[in-house]
Amino acid sequence: GTAATGGGRSGTATDWGGFEDNMQGGGSAVIDMENMDDTSGSSFEDMGEMHQRMKEEEEEEEAEGEAGAAEEEDGEFLGMKGLRGQLGRQVADQMWQVGKRQASRAFSLYANIDILRPYFDVEPVQVRARLLESMIPVKMINFPQKIAGELYGPLMLVFTLVAILLHGMKTSETIIREGTLMGTAIGTCFGYWLGVSSFIYFLAYLCNAQITMVQMLSLLGYGLFGHCITLFVTYNIHFHSLFYIFWLGVGGLSTLRMVAVLVSRTVGHTQRLILCGTLAALHMLFLLYLHFAYHKVVEGILDTLEGPNVPPFQRVARDIPVVSNVVLNTTAKAIALTL
Repeated sequence: GTAATGGGRSGTATDWGGFEDNMQGGGSAVIDMENMDDTSGSSFEDMGEMHQRMKEEEEEEEAEGEAGAAEEEDGEFLGMKGLRGQLGRQVADQMWQVGKRQASRAFSLYANIDILRPYFDVEPVQVRARLLESMIPVKMINFPQKIAGELYGPLMLVFTLVAILLHGMKTSETIIREGTLMGTAIGTCFGYWLGVSSFIYFLAYLCNAQITMVQMLSLLGYGLFGHCITLFVTYNIHFHSLFYIFWLGVGGLSTLRMVAVLVSRTVGHTQRLILCGTLAALHMLFLLYLHFAYHKVVEGILDTLEGPNVPPFQRVARDIPVVSNVVLNTTAKAIALTL
């Protein structure tokens, strides 16, 4: 019985311990439920806060997105404006550089001198030799004769002819007005040199003559040496017979020299006749014009432009009649007696 009682007690104790354990477990469960309830409440609050934060973040992101889009649009606009500005500056810089280069080419005196230097690079001895050769006709016309491709001698001869024309106007009875009329003389001489050279070069091109424009200018320019000699002598010695002698002799020799050179460079009798006949006629007639008609033509042009040359009004002393002399003498005597 005791054992049973002990066993019952032990069983009771065992059950009591299990009950206590269950109670303790239940208490812990109750405590856990309370904790869960507290946790669930805090979690709901946290969820609300998180939801509110998410909304705020979404709103901030939307605001940032709109600001970024606006900045991108502004950046694209500013980028286009910047690109256009750069293109405009580049175009302006290119135009400035092109204009600067053209202006430097146009106004660069050194570059122009370099271009013209080969045509004026000649020694005085060579110019003198070519002046003498311009009066000696060539005999060999079976092969092309050499023509000097320089312009120093012809240019100086043209200026010499201008000076001789002005000298002739002073020595003649031509009344010079408005200075020395240098412009008329320069226009006449340079007009003949350039104009006739261009015309003969055109004919030479049609007739298949082997000559360049520079060679034609040089040939005709040196051909004016005979004109300078003839006019200088006949302007100082006024004899028509002397002029005709120099016209046929000196002017004819210089013309014959040019004709012979052109004949040597032209193939075909008809072409030679047309080319050389035209050059000889123009050259000889120009010398006649300068001697006989140049001054009269200049006077006619001046009369047309400025009116006839009327001499200025001058006072002429007239004789006092005898009666007036008697009156003056009587008056003088009366004044003397009064005094």
